[in-house]
Amino acid sequence: MSNVGSAAGGYRVENPATGEIIERFDNATDEEVGQVLDAADKAFASWREKTIEERAAIVNKVADLFGERKQELAEIIAEEMGKPIAEGIEEAEFCEAIFNYYADNGPDFAKDEEIKTFSGGKAFIQRRPIGPLLGIMPWNFPYYQVARFAAPNLVLGNTIILKHAEICPRSARAIADIMKEAGIPEGVYNNIFATHEQIETIIADPRVQGVSLTGSERAGSAVAAQAGKHLKKCVLELGGSDPYIVLDTENLEEAVETAWGTRMYNTGQACNSNKRMIVMEDIYDDFVAGLTKRAQEAKPGKPEEAGEGVYAPLSSRGAAEGLRKQLERAVEQGAHLVGGELADDGTAYLSPAVLTGVTSEMDAYREELFGPVATVYKVSSEDEALKLANDTTFGLGGAVFSTDKARAEKLAQQLEVGMSNVNTPAGEGAEIPFGGTKRSGFGRELGPYGMDEFVNKRMYYIAD
Repeated sequence: MSNVGSAAGGYRVENPATGEIIERFDNATDEEVGQVLDAADKAFASWREKTIEERAAIVNKVADLFGERKQELAEIIAEEMGKPIAEGIEEAEFCEAIFNYYADNGPDFAKDEEIKTFSGGKAFIQRRPIGPLLGIMPWNFPYYQVARFAAPNLVLGNTIILKHAEICPRSARAIADIMKEAGIPEGVYNNIFATHEQIETIIADPRVQGVSLTGSERAGSAVAAQAGKHLKKCVLELGGSDPYIVLDTENLEEAVETAWGTRMYNTGQACNSNKRMIVMEDIYDDFVAGLTKRAQEAKPGKPEEAGEGVYAPLSSRGAAEGLRKQLERAVEQGAHLVGGELADDGTAYLSPAVLTGVTSEMDAYREELFGPVATVYKVSSEDEALKLANDTTFGLGGAVFSTDKARAEKLAQQLEVGMSNVNTPAGEGAEIPFGGTKRSGFGRELGPYGMDEFVNKRMYYIAD
């Protein structure tokens, strides 16, 4: 996913619906970075000694507070990055579910696992915490991204240092406040407004045992290089250009509505959005016409108004300008664009768009378009659909739709992705693992596997 517009200008609340900078925040001092490292390390010594059930009980309280404060939390990110209020409430509710999921199931996920031995004795794999972890989180889902990293690791017994996106300082502080109020001990969860140089310092510190990043390929590459240099485990969730294959449908209107709603969710700023719609030629023209109608009828609105037929701004003016440049280049190279108009008043509004006629020679064929743009390809066979779907450096998610479930499954089984779906845009829930392959990153979050990344899988052997 893109991080355009995040770093320029430091930590601040910049309302994308008005272009106004509401508040600025100071970067952390080097002394504060040192204090946070000390606190996370010191807290780990006592946090790990609590029983997993004790930690889980506190994490259940974190979940409760996300539920109680969902309206307030939604209003914060509406102003920070333009998320529609209704979607912000959904996001807070999803966080509540994620924290509860790990609190309720974590003790079972982390229990000792006996291994069959052939030489007598008893052997076990024990899941033990490893220490302070650094999380580098993006602006597109300011709460959810933090929840899926923090929840399993807090239950497991690791401590957290959290560096949020520069345009999300208030939501970052709101999360830290929730942690404190729920009873997370001091030093176990630490929010810090760190600079890029300070991030390098934190990764290099021998007390820090791992780093998780959700962001752009460029950011992921830089962080992975630092982590590798210092022999630290990392989890990366990077860009995506997910294929969304429509082989046939009994209800074209419904199929178009589902595809459009999926693409416009979070104003198109989701890593695993259906960025490449691949449609069979016999329904292609009608499918594109349906998408185009919706794009042309959409009206701009403030986050509290956004919903059916009303779109919110992108996260920042820089993000909107960057996407507009990508669209202009696609048109120059021969693609056909409807919509995609950039507001001329300095705000971050970009009208929903439909992009067709993209060929493999164009930049748009390879790039991730992080915003409200439906790119549609016409294919004449399942083989052509599959070849196009897999012809990408990304490998996050993908979906295949057909009235013949076996037909859809056959194709979905061949997608080179971390998450393959049949007859739904995406399997979702706290229990469903999330992650990609190829240049979309590595590692998994959510589900049982989300608790299996930053852990010492210690072998414990007892001789007869």
